Amino acid sequence: MKKTIITVIAAGALISCGSSQQQQPEPPVPPTPQTPSTALEYPETRKGNTVDTYFGTQVQDPYRWLEDDRSAETEAWVKAQNEVTFDYLDQIPFRDELKQRLTELWNYEKLSAPNEEGGWIYFSKNDGLQNQSVIYRKKSEDATPEVFLDPNKFSEDGTTSLAGMNFSEDGKKLAYSISEGGSDWRKVIVIDAETKEVIEDTLVNVKFSGLSWKGNEGFYYSSYDKPEGSELSAKTDQHKLYYHELGTPQSEDKVIFGATPEQKHRYIGGNVSEDNRYLFISARSSTSGGKLFMMDLTKDNPTIDTIVGHEKNESYVIDNRDSKLFIVTNMDAPNRKIVTVDAANPTPENWKDLIPETENVLSPSTGGGYIFAEYMQDAVSNVKQYDYEGKLVREVELPGIGTVGGFGGEKDEKDLYYSFTNYVTPGSIYKYNVESGTSELYNSPKVAFNPDEYTSEQVFYTSKDGTKVPMIITYKKGTTMNGKNPTILYGYGGFNVSLTPSFSIANAVWMEQGGIYAVPNLRGGGEYGKEWHDAGTKMQKQNVFDDFIAAAEYLIENDYTSRDYLAIRGGSNGGLLVGATMTQRPDLMKVALPAVGVLDMLRYHTFTAGAGWAYDYGTSEESEEMFNYIKGYSPVHNVEKGEEYPATLITTGDHDDRVVPAHSFKFAAELQEKHAGDEPVLIRIETNAGHGAGTPVSKIIEQYADIFGFTLYNMGFDRLPKDEQ
Repeated sequence: MKKTIITVIAAGALISCGSSQQQQPEPPVPPTPQTPSTALEYPETRKGNTVDTYFGTQVQDPYRWLEDDRSAETEAWVKAQNEVTFDYLDQIPFRDELKQRLTELWNYEKLSAPNEEGGWIYFSKNDGLQNQSVIYRKKSEDATPEVFLDPNKFSEDGTTSLAGMNFSEDGKKLAYSISEGGSDWRKVIVIDAETKEVIEDTLVNVKFSGLSWKGNEGFYYSSYDKPEGSELSAKTDQHKLYYHELGTPQSEDKVIFGATPEQKHRYIGGNVSEDNRYLFISARSSTSGGKLFMMDLTKDNPTIDTIVGHEKNESYVIDNRDSKLFIVTNMDAPNRKIVTVDAANPTPENWKDLIPETENVLSPSTGGGYIFAEYMQDAVSNVKQYDYEGKLVREVELPGIGTVGGFGGEKDEKDLYYSFTNYVTPGSIYKYNVESGTSELYNSPKVAFNPDEYTSEQVFYTSKDGTKVPMIITYKKGTTMNGKNPTILYGYGGFNVSLTPSFSIANAVWMEQGGIYAVPNLRGGGEYGKEWHDAGTKMQKQNVFDDFIAAAEYLIENDYTSRDYLAIRGGSNGGLLVGATMTQRPDLMKVALPAVGVLDMLRYHTFTAGAGWAYDYGTSEESEEMFNYIKGYSPVHNVEKGEEYPATLITTGDHDDRVVPAHSFKFAAELQEKHAGDEPVLIRIETNAGHGAGTPVSKIIEQYADIFGFTLYNMGFDRLPKDEQ
């Protein structure tokens, strides 16, 4: 596999065990929950008279004006809401203590796996509390490293982040992309890797794009035409694949695919094979399924040839040996398989199975001349090594039960790297020899967390329709199951995304307080393949909410927690999950924490690239039946006047151009107007921040201190649970 990207380790990603800690005593029974005696006056939110008509049904949208992210009125509303929110958060007596503990635990050195390019070994490192990880390089393993690229110097406040790095074939040139304020719109800067000097003008207005070099001559990238109106919220619909030749202006970049009505797709990507022989093009109208094309770059005037001409399934080329293509597909194989075909006749009727489908979901990679098949079994990893004839070489012995990532590299590399982690094991990086099959620990940074004091258990509970759903529950050993443990139930349930075990500094701090952290693998995710994903989409989306509700009921029925000590949390599609659950079952939880959520389901597809989510959601415009179904769970449209909702802290970023903040703004306005209870309903709006990627460490720590502080405070704690021992 051609390596094109250096992974920058985000704070809290790959970490490992520190020295053992003294066993902590049991936390006492917490106080009887009560609503904090804080009188709240919410900012007045003007109600407009906008009405939309869907299939003869009129739907009021009184807060439509909040969709205008450029208006002075919206800006004033954001400021007023933040003033109320932070005045409330400032009253939480242990908020600073939480921030201090998060800062202490976050402050350790983090390293990425190394990557060799152009005679240099590159890696990323964060000293501990740096807002962004720094790229270093060295001539050999024993050499003193030098700073190659420091994203902390991109902007004074640390909100401009490194979004990707891609070296030319000889490693002498580098194209790297940056994100400003968390935006999905990128800039691409090209430098001489030897001298670190910028060698041409910056490319602008690049979005949802990889960068894939054609030799040393130039690279492919993708983007949309810049929309009229707000670049943060205006619809982006037609993606295009461009080729940028070094030394030429961006205005002369050639459109390779996507310029015509016949080639219109919302997501288009291009990837050059390791031998520079082929360009493979993916084109999809939604986040699931997609067409696959190829170009033979050895020809003078290469044509675009079709491999898969429909979007019913997902297929991509993982590697090639001369003209023999190796394709990963879920066509007639919901859990994926690997097939081979000759590039001269690449269509599906000519495919031959190389690694057949199994009962577990396959996510393969290549490196060192081998194929590494990672299988997900009940959300945990196992890995098998195959040769290019499909023969099993060995099952890779992993350090434990958890999640692995990596095993990718070029054909001639004999040492590959992978990461290993789970909910109680801080992650480490291992070096793997492809010939001997042996692993050795490469990096295990020191963290002040002792995994021996914690345990993870996997349970299977029954959802509303009888479906068995797995859930991993993690907590401190010796915790008494008396129904009074503060618990965060975290979920996602969509877009074929799998929630696999991984360590989190923030969750470690939560569990230090005697908190329980529970993660169910809801339908809509990818844990059991395409069928599991499809079972949580469109007219079956309610299955996801039912699975989440059943998870909460399981935790309560088995005395892990109770309604008074339960918080539900999720972000993006998971924010929709929280919004729908709290409006359908407000009696079930004490605290709700929807983050950057998709909350106005009637209009989500009108913003940025939202229309591409229709595979999972459907749209309110496609049929009366779909409109009625979506309206039946859309959080913004199901807030009932006079209902008592749980204490709610909505979080979003004012520069989120993936799930625009108007979703959160409108949901907050509806709740504040109609909520009849005494529990606070607040919105925390991070300024100069996007959907989450590239967020500075300092902001992440502040966010978690506020979220955990709000949660415990509204569960009735006036000091941290561990301080009551």
